[in-house]
Amino acid sequence: MKMTVEEAFVKVLQRHGIEDAFGIIGSAFMPISDLFPKAGINFWDCAHEGSGGMMADGYTRASGKMSMMIAQNGPGITNFVTAVKTAYWNHTPLLLVTPQAANKTIGQGGFQEVEQMALFRDMVAYQEEVRDPSRVAEVLTRVISKAWQASAPAQINMPRDYWTQVIDIEIPEPINFERSSGGEQSVAEAAALLDSAKNPVILNGAGVVLSDGGIAASMELAERLEAPVCVGYQHNDAFPGGHPLFAGPLGYNGSKAAMELIRDADVVLCLGTRLNPFSTLPGYGMEYWPANAKIIQVDINPDRIGLTKKISVGIVGDAAKVARGILSQLSETAGDEGRAERRSRISETKSKWQQQLSSMDHEDDDPGTSWNERARADKPDWMSPRMAWRAIQSALPRDAIISSDIGNNCAIGNAYPSFDEPRKYLAPGLFGPCGYGLPAVIGAKIACPDVPVVGFAGDGAFGIAVTELTAIGRPEWPAITMVVFRNYQWGAEKRNSTLWYDDNFVGTELDDGVSYAGIAQACGLQGVQARTMDELRAALDKAVKDQMKEGKTTLIEALINQELGEPFRRDAMKKPVEVAGIDAADMKRQKV
Repeated sequence: MKMTVEEAFVKVLQRHGIEDAFGIIGSAFMPISDLFPKAGINFWDCAHEGSGGMMADGYTRASGKMSMMIAQNGPGITNFVTAVKTAYWNHTPLLLVTPQAANKTIGQGGFQEVEQMALFRDMVAYQEEVRDPSRVAEVLTRVISKAWQASAPAQINMPRDYWTQVIDIEIPEPINFERSSGGEQSVAEAAALLDSAKNPVILNGAGVVLSDGGIAASMELAERLEAPVCVGYQHNDAFPGGHPLFAGPLGYNGSKAAMELIRDADVVLCLGTRLNPFSTLPGYGMEYWPANAKIIQVDINPDRIGLTKKISVGIVGDAAKVARGILSQLSETAGDEGRAERRSRISETKSKWQQQLSSMDHEDDDPGTSWNERARADKPDWMSPRMAWRAIQSALPRDAIISSDIGNNCAIGNAYPSFDEPRKYLAPGLFGPCGYGLPAVIGAKIACPDVPVVGFAGDGAFGIAVTELTAIGRPEWPAITMVVFRNYQWGAEKRNSTLWYDDNFVGTELDDGVSYAGIAQACGLQGVQARTMDELRAALDKAVKDQMKEGKTTLIEALINQELGEPFRRDAMKKPVEVAGIDAADMKRQKV
């Protein structure tokens, strides 16, 4: 069938049901964007491509539907780098479309030219360049398939002068792969270990959320074994929060109950997780990873198995299928030994932690430092970060999708949110980009328009994405709610400065004359400030109602004191030692 390359490209998108694209308009792809309205494809023209990529990540993570990232070749594409690597470590299947400089000028260093394949080589699971216009449908179909197969971004790169060429082509059917249920022997070995375990623990990761029926299968397995279920760092939605066996998240500022329960495990089933380092670092002064336990690791990617922790059994497979396979091979008496004692201990450990968490109002200072004490004295009437999180939890709808940014105040909140369903918690992931909270929740709302969404960010990280307020006030954009923790500092770096650099605050202070609520108002959105827990509860309640009933976007600026939580990297920082010494008098002035 004869058609243009642009028509073939769009027809492949339609065949795969890709309805939404994020980026900024550019001449390099206008031949296909011109067809978007006719094809039923929505183009969300954001304020910055980096944020557009994070919108795509939030969209797919919240809905399970693939979206597309596309921009002008060169600088438009380079702005996607952080977002693509973020999606890679969030295991998000995305289509990255990178129009390239014209074929006849590639290599001449022309206008807006950059090596786009080399740029994303370690940031995507698969990439392919279209070398012949007649192969565009074949290549695009394969790239989309690889993104689904690896659950990661995949890239198609194409010279911009190919779009309008006429080709004779057939549109291929989507390529689908059945996911593995694991090796027969390895599943049997895992079942045997769990059959004889006295203190089994299950650790759910992102793979459980991504797997069809993963949470239900892990729940059935946990109930059969009477095993507590922990979740990996930033994966609070990988098990129902109200379930009596849910122990909470591991990792930085996570659940102390989860840490205490997994510490005493004799067998740990790590289900759908690469065991990222932040999920096993010490917390609350506790080395909780069970050094002598038998570890069963299940992951769809064989390269991740045994990479960070010594394992006893490795299983390459889909989390739900493997869990069901293990369950089918357990003996009738599996989990019976010590069942009542485990049930009692889980309940008592969780109750004790919840009481402790609900009474935690302030952050501790390390010996020899006093920043948090001074911060409380400086603003005695202001909310602490934990007071703000407790107020938020009491006003947040149970069915809400929430996003979090990187940084001190969002990290302090890691132990608080829990969920009844998966795909509800959009945290920035292990690439740790600032500026994730706002665009991710925008993407989630586009994908799930009937669900309330609330984003969270510290004021430093929010400043990176604040330009999106200039985009989302337009009529076609859906309403969202955004909470910004306003303490006028880069908190994580400031905590490092108090611990290792004698309060030498280089680059940590923000402009206290800036009002994000005021910026929101200037962009035609609702902007309010909250100074107390009651004000924050009321503001969040109203903002969500305005989002759902009135179609209004609200930014809430939660004014909090400057208390600082635990440092992110006690394991990677140490106090510097002066040897040669540095003196400003040694500076040589440049001649101009």
